[in-house]
Amino acid sequence: MSGMTEVSSLTGRLLVATPALADPNFDRAVVLLLDHDEEGSLGVVLNRPTPVDVGDILEGWADLAGEPGVVFQGGPVSLDSALGVAVVPGGTGGGAAPLGWRRVYGAIGLVDLEAPPELLAAALGSLRIFAGYAGWGPGQLEDELLEGAWYLVESEPGDISYPVPERLWREVLRRQRSELAMVATYPDDPSLN
Repeated sequence: MSGMTEVSSLTGRLLVATPALADPNFDRAVVLLLDHDEEGSLGVVLNRPTPVDVGDILEGWADLAGEPGVVFQGGPVSLDSALGVAVVPGGTGGGAAPLGWRRVYGAIGLVDLEAPPELLAAALGSLRIFAGYAGWGPGQLEDELLEGAWYLVESEPGDISYPVPERLWREVLRRQRSELAMVATYPDDPSLN
C-alpha cells in the first residue's frame, strides 16, 4: 500500500502528557510504552499510585515492590488484571534473563506474577505492580502524537520506581535538554496564572 510507512517501535520510551491533553485519565500522566507496533500500543501510567497495598492483592510480591509499596493504576483498560514491571540490573547484557522475567527494553521487563516471587527476588532491582494498562489501536497513538497530546522522551530505569510518583511528570520534563524543560514549570491550574 502506498502511503503506509513502517512503524518504528517506540517501545521503552515515555509518553508525557502535554498540558493540552484533555482526557482526565491521562492528566499529567507519564506512560511507559511496553509494546508498540503496527497492531497498536500498550503502556502503563507510572505516576498513578492507588491506596491499595501490593500485599493486599499479591501477597508474595509485596516485599519486592519499591516504595511506595502500593498498586499503581496503569491505565483505564483491564483494571482487574495486574502487570508487574521490573528492572533487572545488568539485564541488558548477553546473559540469560531470569526465569519469570521477559525483557521489554534495556533492563526493563515484564514479570510473570504467576511465578514464585523467590525465583526473581535476587535478580530484581525494582518492581512496580500495575492494575490495568493504557492501550491504543493501530495508528491511534501516532495520531495523538501528531495532535500534540504527548511529548515522546527517553525513559530511564529509575522512572519505574520513582519514589515520589506525583513529582515524576515534572521530573521527566525537567531533565530534557530542550524547551520541554520549561513545561515542567507549567501550573497545575493554568487559570491561576
